[in-house]
Amino acid sequence: MASDRDQTELRQIRNIGIIAHIDAGKTTTTERILYYTGEIHRMGDVDKGNTTTDYLEEERERGITIVAAAITCRWKDAHGQPITINIIDTPGHVDFTAEVERSLRVLDGAVVIFSAVEGVEAQSETVWRQAAKYHVPRLCFINKMDRIGAEFERVYKEIEERLLESHPIPVQIPVGAGPEGTMGEFQGLIDLVAMKALHFQTEDLGSTFTVDEIPDELRLDAEAWRETMLNSLSAFDETFAEEYMAHLDGAELSEAMIHAALRRATLTGRAQPVLCGSSFKYVGVQQLLDAVAAFLPSPLDRPPIVGHHPKKGTGLARKPSPAEPFSSLVFKVTNDAHGDLSFVRIYSGSLKAGTRVYNPGKDKKENCSRLYHIRADDREQINVAGTGDIVGIVGLKDSVTGDTLCDAAHPILLERIDFPETVISMSIEPVSSADKGKLADTLNALAREDPTFTFKVNEETGQTLISGMGELHLEILKNRMTRDYNLKVHVGRPRVSYRETIKKAVRRVEGTCIRQTGGSGLYARITIDLEPEVQPKGAPVLHFVNKLKGGVIPSEFIPAIEAGLREEAKSGGRTGYPLVDLKATLTDGAYHEVDSNDLAYRFAASDALRKAVEEAGPVLLEPIMRIEVVTPEDYLGNVTGDLSSRRALIDRTSTRGKLIVIDARAPLEKMFGYSTAVRSLSQGRASYTMEPLEYAPAPESMLEALTGM
Repeated sequence: MASDRDQTELRQIRNIGIIAHIDAGKTTTTERILYYTGEIHRMGDVDKGNTTTDYLEEERERGITIVAAAITCRWKDAHGQPITINIIDTPGHVDFTAEVERSLRVLDGAVVIFSAVEGVEAQSETVWRQAAKYHVPRLCFINKMDRIGAEFERVYKEIEERLLESHPIPVQIPVGAGPEGTMGEFQGLIDLVAMKALHFQTEDLGSTFTVDEIPDELRLDAEAWRETMLNSLSAFDETFAEEYMAHLDGAELSEAMIHAALRRATLTGRAQPVLCGSSFKYVGVQQLLDAVAAFLPSPLDRPPIVGHHPKKGTGLARKPSPAEPFSSLVFKVTNDAHGDLSFVRIYSGSLKAGTRVYNPGKDKKENCSRLYHIRADDREQINVAGTGDIVGIVGLKDSVTGDTLCDAAHPILLERIDFPETVISMSIEPVSSADKGKLADTLNALAREDPTFTFKVNEETGQTLISGMGELHLEILKNRMTRDYNLKVHVGRPRVSYRETIKKAVRRVEGTCIRQTGGSGLYARITIDLEPEVQPKGAPVLHFVNKLKGGVIPSEFIPAIEAGLREEAKSGGRTGYPLVDLKATLTDGAYHEVDSNDLAYRFAASDALRKAVEEAGPVLLEPIMRIEVVTPEDYLGNVTGDLSSRRALIDRTSTRGKLIVIDARAPLEKMFGYSTAVRSLSQGRASYTMEPLEYAPAPESMLEALTGM
């Protein structure tokens, strides 16, 4: 794409994500979009494992999306102008929520898909919160209107009531689907802007549709929903409110006025147009594409990207313009036989293949050997990429997810991406000693790809522990090791990743390092106060405060003391699990003109923290999971009784059609194997989702069991 991309070209770009709860129809919708835009000529099927964006062997076998896949297609807007749509199809399973997080960080808009039967589900709320966190404008698409039990109005109200800062505006309603709907009743859509009925032809897979007058029996219902749309728009847009008032006095209210108001309301992020259809039955997808072109933002509609100078710390901004200095963010890294491919969103300026760029976070120059447009697992090599593009780069050595790449002459450091903490781990070891070195290389490659996958080697036992977001996450990573990296490994049973903190504050705890060996020795003495203090999400787990007075320790040793405290917190408390939510205040100390150095103060800091934690009394923290169980009423007693036996607290129960929804929280330690248990309790008719909620104090008996005390 030309580097001298003008404003008109930028205005015709849409960078969007498809986000939803698992099994709401994201991948099927993406497949239909690719077909109607001419990118593919035969539609794949999730159940057959032949869709374009689910290209990993593991995805095709399981019928779920595991990694976010990028693909580009083209559509025409209402004026016949070509629109380039860069789509990222994201996973719906909670174990892969990091894929959604990093995608939304770089996207301009999102389509949130809901099942018309299940409505707003647990992961629906999670992805909605993620989109709100990054101020991403959204469209809502209520899918599966052809299914028995589909209810547009119920799902619309759930969006309104259950989702954070949601303000849905109906743009379409279904024809022939309702609470008592049966297969075949769903016939089409009513466009509330044009006040026309749309009927789709299944013979040509929905490629053509007819535009008819609204049937008399649906006219009153359509007029009531249109009134809801117009009133909602008036509440969000002053310009439209004036136009609507004039309309009530007899002035014309054109479709163009309504579309313009919908676009303005959507771009603010404060309102979300709601469409409906059935991707599986080829209904409503083309209208969804029209809405993406009409309502979701181009790069020009988004505010300038904000960062700071890596050395001066002053705030900086980059407008979405080719004239601005180059700035971009690495949001994903994949590894294959050809090496690392880094996915990059370009916010300003342009990038040519073969040039060098600057990574301000690591203070290193990087080579961009080759550039690619990405089409799921295919690549198309290009020579130059411009503002608004999402491209792949081959050649980066040190840059990982969340790193900034920019023009060295105009450095800017963009905000990194925060990822949730791992909650589950298991031991892993190579089958043969010949695979030992290969295991370390494989784990490093997987950790580069996946920021929610970590590993560490226990220095005392030599055992390697891998950690992730859930049982499925670790199982798939293990399968990748054997399938993609030809590595034979033994794995242990999954176990919980605990944390530790302290019960109370302690004052004036001394740490020392005094060693004399004949020549120059080591000397350091520090005094700290330690207290529990919950740290904000994304902040370091230990808050360090320096309150030294009078230069009792030279200032050049303070960073070593802080580093020593942080290292000791990572290595763990009494159980060996990491320490969190601490505030350490340096209050006093001493030094020796010859024997004091950085190493001595690191040792003294570790000594002080160990003693302070023991004196304050350790508290074991366990991961608490948020659980949503959906069950027929007949099995409600079985399910709730079982949850109680797992130390679960039930927050609420509600109905979803003829099903009961249980929202609860329970410790992860008690939830292993729950998928088998819930199937057994309900004869296979209940389902559940689970995601990390928080860390909370565990019973003292668990700390005693882990420490043997």
